[in-house]
Amino acid sequence: MNGAPATTTTPANPALPSPAPPPRRPDNRGLRIPPVLMKTLVTSVVFVIALLVTNAVDANQGAGDVWNLTASIVIGGAALIVQYLVDFEKRLVEIEGSQADLIRDVKDNLISHHVALTTLVDDRFRQINAATELFSNVDRSVLRSDAVIKLARRATECGELNNETVKTFASEEIERLAGLLENLSNRSADCLGENQDWLIDLTRCIKHSLDATSTSVDRHFWGSEPAARYLEAQSDALARGVQVRRLFLVDDEQHIDAEVLALCANQRALGLDSRVVALSQLPPWARLGTQSDFIIFDRELSYEIDQDTKDVNAKTTLNARPAHVEHRLRQFTRLWDATTSLPEQGIPQPDPAGSD
Repeated sequence: MNGAPATTTTPANPALPSPAPPPRRPDNRGLRIPPVLMKTLVTSVVFVIALLVTNAVDANQGAGDVWNLTASIVIGGAALIVQYLVDFEKRLVEIEGSQADLIRDVKDNLISHHVALTTLVDDRFRQINAATELFSNVDRSVLRSDAVIKLARRATECGELNNETVKTFASEEIERLAGLLENLSNRSADCLGENQDWLIDLTRCIKHSLDATSTSVDRHFWGSEPAARYLEAQSDALARGVQVRRLFLVDDEQHIDAEVLALCANQRALGLDSRVVALSQLPPWARLGTQSDFIIFDRELSYEIDQDTKDVNAKTTLNARPAHVEHRLRQFTRLWDATTSLPEQGIPQPDPAGSD
């Protein structure tokens, strides 16, 4: 009416209703009278009532003021004692209730603790049994138990280092090793790319024979540092009495160039029985399965390299299944025996022009 604009308050978000205020808790405290004062008031009231009653009785019997006062005091004292007895009973009930709750809580805690302790002990015994069974199996196997114990101890020490990178790397390596052993227990393992460490380590493990094929795909390998270690491992195997045979496979005679002949001659100089064969010179039945390299260790395990469409070594496979190893061994034997019908039996001869 006075011309002033009316102001209205708009909620920040009209789509959301304003939250209702929380209900107020009733205040049960009120006016609290101290217990001692309450007992005094009750006793006084009882005393006054008793005094009035005794005076009324005394008016008819004439017992005297002393008797009236004494009777009133006794009745008031009895009222006071009764109040304390009531309080004592209440407190006794409360104590009994709290003790019952405490006993129940202690019992529940003991049961929970017993269950947790039993579970912990069972888990520890289960782990101990598993560890005992594991080391018993290791002792019964051909694996070196000291190496397994050393691995477990060193893994524990790595886990205690204050270095997250080292601990993570150690954990990844243990997972990789565990996966490899699991796959080997199933007689087959593989990895992406060409695993030259497997090749060298297997050569160091053999006791009887190594039969290998080498295609043109891995020609560049023989000039690398791993190839030097591989040849050294083969030389050590020869010293142990291992028979090493290698076939260099080419598509036709035009690919038997000086590089291939030099590779074969160098390996024969080390004591390896190496030969070069052109697949076009072999009968069709002898060419089967010659698209990829494979190496047979001790006639028990086949190391194979698979190429992709660009002739890049894409995967390395270890296969110890007897049927597969036997198949690869027959395949190598066919190729090797076929070289006996070739000129010089596939063995490179010195160049007459170079001998002058």
